[in-house]
Amino acid sequence: MITAHAYPRAALIGNPSDGYNGKTIAFVFANFSATVLLKEAKQLEIVPHERDWKVYDGLDALHQDVTNYGYYGGLRIIKAALKRFYEHMQRHGATQRAENFKLSYDSNIPNRLGLAGSSAIITATMRALMQFYEIHIPPAELANLVLSVETDELGIGAGLQDRVAQAFEQPVYMDFAKEHFDKQGYGNYVPFSKQLLPSLFIAYRTSLAEGSEVVHNNLRERYQLKDPQILAAITEWGNLSDCFFEGLTTKNLAALNSLINQNFDLRQKVMNLHPSNLEMVETARSCGASAKFTGSGGAIIGIYKDEAMYNNLEQKLGSIGVQVLKPEVVGSY
Repeated sequence: MITAHAYPRAALIGNPSDGYNGKTIAFVFANFSATVLLKEAKQLEIVPHERDWKVYDGLDALHQDVTNYGYYGGLRIIKAALKRFYEHMQRHGATQRAENFKLSYDSNIPNRLGLAGSSAIITATMRALMQFYEIHIPPAELANLVLSVETDELGIGAGLQDRVAQAFEQPVYMDFAKEHFDKQGYGNYVPFSKQLLPSLFIAYRTSLAEGSEVVHNNLRERYQLKDPQILAAITEWGNLSDCFFEGLTTKNLAALNSLINQNFDLRQKVMNLHPSNLEMVETARSCGASAKFTGSGGAIIGIYKDEAMYNNLEQKLGSIGVQVLKPEVVGSY
């Protein structure tokens, strides 16, 4: 039995610019996870998860299922991941085992909240396949492969940030400038110690669940049309990322808080945001913390000063139906 995991991603600064030659900083955290189990079998079998059910107790159950997981479940991303992995082996002349396998998956990552739950399932699947076929794929190349599952196979608008953080399993500064891709096929990725990070909170409201493609498809269209407002915002998000990365070593919380808030304020200027998302950010800021989206919306991240502030965040955000946690940042150092 092979067991593989991948974790949700939190974008700390710079997003959403990872699909647009921008710069970001992100990490993964172990409060939730996606898990894939794989064992040898006579035939290749994918075991459906509860999000893949097609029989319901009634319309209310179907409505709840679609609200939680969307219309497609997880089977399509598992199948797309298997197809892409097979093509990777073909391109690299990897030897295939004669044995087949039975694959099942599970995830407790809050769904459709900009925490990269789908790419976590794909990354865990790739890790299980790498073990089964005894194939090593370097993290930067693994991130490219995982992204291709969603963008090329499934037509989902997405960028590399989520997949890079999940592939490296370290906090990572990422520079997606075109010249890096022209030279090496991927961006400039700088993993760094989780010890450099300040005290962070993540908060989310499941009632705001919405697929990231809803946000990013519109953003991509405006980027491709060379919307001056979007191009300027992406440049500024990159500048904020550089300043934040430099500021991590100084532990200047006031400066780091300001950069996080600037990141969100700029996003608010160039994109239409759900009022409940704004409420989360404003409530967190009323406690003295900084706040911005962790991804496409539905969850926020920020810096808190001390336990008194964190307790205040729990109380005030809890009063509007928002759950708060301290992320267990994944990293070996």
